[in-house]
This record gives sequence, C-alpha cells and structure tokens, in this order.
Amino acid sequence: MGHTVGAVRTPQAAWIEEGLRALAAGGPEAVRIEALAKSLGVTKGGFYGHFADRNALLEAMLDVWERESIDDVVARVAHEGGDARAKIRLAGRLTLSGDRLLPIDLAVRDWARRDEVVSERLRRVDNQRITLAREMIGTFCSDPDEIEARSLLAFCLAIGSHFLAADHPGRTRAEVRARATDIVLMDLHDEDV
Repeated sequence: MGHTVGAVRTPQAAWIEEGLRALAAGGPEAVRIEALAKSLGVTKGGFYGHFADRNALLEAMLDVWERESIDDVVARVAHEGGDARAKIRLAGRLTLSGDRLLPIDLAVRDWARRDEVVSERLRRVDNQRITLAREMIGTFCSDPDEIEARSLLAFCLAIGSHFLAADHPGRTRAEVRARATDIVLMDLHDEDV
C-alpha cells in the first residue's frame, strides 16, 4: 500500500516575512491575505491554519519587528562588545540604516500616525531604544540633562536623516551623518573628534 504525503504547509514565519515585505513596500493597506498568498505562490487557505484573521497577522508582524528591533539588536551589541560609542553606532546601523529593519521601521512610524495601538507599540520600542542610548552615553557623560539631550539628538539624527532631502555641497550624506554622530558622541574634553 502506498504512502500518501500531505500537502506541505507554508510556515507561519513565511507569512509574517511576506507581510513585513508588503508593509515596508506599501504600508499596512498592502498587507492583504490574498496578495500575500499570491506572492508566496500558495492559496490563502493555509493562512488560516496559522492566524485567526488579518489582525492576528499584523500583530505577529509587529511582534517580529519589535523583537528584531530591540532584543536582537541588544544581543548583538552586547556580543560584539566595544566601547559605548561603538555600541551606539552599531545599534544605529543595525536598526536604522540597513535594508531589513529600516524600511519596516519607517512603515511602522507612518502606520502609527493613524493607529493608536501601533502608536503605543512604537512608543514602547522607541523608549527601549532611547534607554539604550542613555545607558551608553551615560558611560562617558555624567550630566543627566546632557545625557538626555544627546540621546534625543542621536535618535533624531538616526531617524530624521531618512526624511531630510537637503543636499550637502562638497560632502556626501554619509560623511555629514558620520560627522554629526561624532559631534553627538564626543567627549567635551576632547579637542578634536
């Protein structure tokens, strides 16, 4: 008697990953079950084996974004070591300058403008991110007001630079960002950075 193999189900992680790609490309409106199924080359029936509905998928996507944005970044920063300035730079590169998390992060920020639940999630993530910046900056700066100001400036530089369309005559954007980061992270006792 022959053995019948059941259909292979599309893993839950594949649905979430495809949802994150759609979110990054077109916002939450682009996260549609039928479109995701088509992108994955499957029928949408398998979706319901993993998720009760679209909202459950959106929640799972936010869970993955939050874990990758906080837990994974903190773990990698701790693993790679270095001084506080190197750790801050690494956290910024991992979170807001790559082709993985940056487009998702920017899409979540836009989504949060219209959805209070997403706004609260973003606030929680940003609070954890700025806490990390405070902790690192606090290792070379002792003034609590200055720590807070530098943390805000570092965060604004990391996020805001993606929205600025200005030119930097004679300099690349990367050069200006690097110099701005040096200024935010400089020891006030240093003569040059």
